[in-house]
Amino acid sequence: MNKNTALLRRSFLALCTGAVLGASILSSPARADAPQAIADHFSSVKTMMGEFVQFGPSGEQTGGKFFIERPGKVLFLYEEPSKIRVVSDGTTVVVNNKKLDTWDTYPLNKTPLQIVLGDKIDLSGNKVKSVKQAEDLTTIVMHDKHVFGDSEITMMFDPKNYDLRQWTIKDAKGKDTTVMIFNVKEGVKFGERTFAIDYNRIRESKKNK
Repeated sequence: MNKNTALLRRSFLALCTGAVLGASILSSPARADAPQAIADHFSSVKTMMGEFVQFGPSGEQTGGKFFIERPGKVLFLYEEPSKIRVVSDGTTVVVNNKKLDTWDTYPLNKTPLQIVLGDKIDLSGNKVKSVKQAEDLTTIVMHDKHVFGDSEITMMFDPKNYDLRQWTIKDAKGKDTTVMIFNVKEGVKFGERTFAIDYNRIRESKKNK
């Protein structure tokens, strides 16, 4: 797996799922319908934007801004010195390294974003591994090999308003990447080109490699 692919996998639920799991603050089981209630709330938000800070498995830190529009559209803009841009136009997910002029493309329906950025999020079946609730946190751990591969996602929500606070993705090697989001705004309007992908530019770049 190259670095861009690893970044994509760590950033994915980039946004859309996750949290730091702190067993010491988890006290009692949440109600059985809590995960789906939270998912319904999250999927009801059609557009949102905000800022994020990402902590890698070796302690590295980066940040940036994110933008979401349902169904299936998302944009991550990493701040300098990172040259990474992750965008989905509702059909394709692209990881663009602007410095190296590389473009890694993935069908949206082959990524976890297909689920979390849909108009409806279905958490039925075995997707939810565990749910625990404290007075100030609801924590959901998800693991579904068909959806997330060998990754495990832990999400942390505010139990009062169901707002997503942060998430952690544990990869197949047991390495954690944590993302915290803040300054979130809902119901925003985006320009027509916000989630656009320049497919001609991608074809030209790959042709010249």
